Amino acid sequence: MRSDQMKSGFERAPHRSLFKAMGYTDEELDRPIIGVVNAANEVIPGHIHLHRVAAAVKAGIRMAGGTPMEFPVIGVCDGIAMGHRGMKYSLGSRELIADSVELMATAYPFDGLVLIPNCDKIVPGMMMAAARLDLPALVISGGAMLAGTWKQQTVDLITVFEGMGKFKVGELSEAELKELEECACPGVGSCSGMFTANSMNCLSEALGIALPGNGTIPAVDAGRIRLAKASGMQIMELVKRAITFRQILSADAFANAVTVDMAFGGSTNTSLHLPAIAHEAGVELPLTGFNAVSDRTPHICNMSPGGPHHIEDLHRAGGIPAIMKQLADAGLLATAGITVTGKSVGENLAAARVLDAEVIRPLDKPYHATGGLAVLTGNLAPDGSVVKQSAVASEMLRHSGPARVFDSEEEAFEAIINRRIRPGDVVVIRYEGPKGGPGMREMLSPTSAIAGVGLDREVALLTDGRFSGGTRGAAIGHISPEAADGGLMALVEEGDTIEIDIPGRSLNLAVDKAELSARRGRWQAPPAKITTGYMARYAAQVGSASSGAIFRQ
Repeated sequence: MRSDQMKSGFERAPHRSLFKAMGYTDEELDRPIIGVVNAANEVIPGHIHLHRVAAAVKAGIRMAGGTPMEFPVIGVCDGIAMGHRGMKYSLGSRELIADSVELMATAYPFDGLVLIPNCDKIVPGMMMAAARLDLPALVISGGAMLAGTWKQQTVDLITVFEGMGKFKVGELSEAELKELEECACPGVGSCSGMFTANSMNCLSEALGIALPGNGTIPAVDAGRIRLAKASGMQIMELVKRAITFRQILSADAFANAVTVDMAFGGSTNTSLHLPAIAHEAGVELPLTGFNAVSDRTPHICNMSPGGPHHIEDLHRAGGIPAIMKQLADAGLLATAGITVTGKSVGENLAAARVLDAEVIRPLDKPYHATGGLAVLTGNLAPDGSVVKQSAVASEMLRHSGPARVFDSEEEAFEAIINRRIRPGDVVVIRYEGPKGGPGMREMLSPTSAIAGVGLDREVALLTDGRFSGGTRGAAIGHISPEAADGGLMALVEEGDTIEIDIPGRSLNLAVDKAELSARRGRWQAPPAKITTGYMARYAAQVGSASSGAIFRQ
């Protein structure tokens, strides 16, 4: 056993003495030792209940003959960090989480790991660490929040963000906004639409690194606790059979994940996190390959923010296995690869079926003929940019308009909320990329404000930052190279014409080369926005969004 390095033989008597100081017995130390990585805290609604999930995981480990040892990681709630300096630190937390799990699982050579994340960067951060370590490991998340109800309508966090804009233009009263605030997030769990956290938790099933149901069983459902116990028991089987994370995370597994992502219309942030996890697993997953998958994969789930359905609806409809079954039957998935069940993808899907054909449509009756995400290239984004095309109104799929240029999210938000953006404009928010932000802030406040003031069918928004999984509209992010690295974003001027063609996968600045060359000669990189601490070091190390915003090698 790997844990013998810290517990076996006469030379480890001092080590055993320290374990016994914590109450561990010889019988417990003789068993496989499983690290339980618990992201529980009191500042994220998706994590406040994770101690209960961890207790169930540990019960499962003990039932199967192992000894669990729990340790924590940090976490940032993107919703609470949104719109202020805190959001600069969210993406950077992913690397800290990956590094801290690696550190703990090396200092304490566990025989296996159970990863208990739920929200935003915590999920990919833990996955990256497990891929780096290549231990037997699996993911069991905390589950999704239920949707709320207000005025006989289903609502969620995005409804509140968009409510800000509606309040500003007089469509909601202050009292109504307060009512909405009270009921949009009715309890624990990751926010209820197909936003970043739920996208990544659902993709853990597609990757094969979580048991079926992990992505969709609601946080408040007792099935979540039963799944946690099953996960605790299953890690012991993975240890026994020496099935490690990288054995599961093959090139086929990532191809499956991108395909499922396109089918359910996931967050644009998956195009950051899947390549970063693939990098740790030694698999190439270029951003440019996403379009080929999108072109052959129908969009069959119309999930919030682009549609009316929430995670609880997807769960009742058959969940991720039902989506995968349809895709596999059409030859769109690789089914031979091993998963954490100990069985192949195909074996896992044998009994899966669709229980609601409106939530999970047949492939021949999709919501859209192509997948949920699209990667656009052109002179403005030679290394790529990303848009959630399934959440874009048809009239905005192709658009040409004048640039309205802002050097920060705050400047753009103030202009939008005070009605200084006109129909047809293309809002450009730059110097918000991985290096320039630093930290590549999500732009849910500006995009929600555009929707709230009724311009989401008339105005596009471009940024070298990124968008929340809850964003809808012609919001194109991850523009690479970013402005702070001298990308063409840095040379855009007020009134320039920007041409967007989402079906044609292109994004271009209509300014001649001679003028751009003159502007390049005048351009100077702006001073760093953060000059001390972790994020200053992050800005110096981080690479392009087009390769997952991983640290430069």
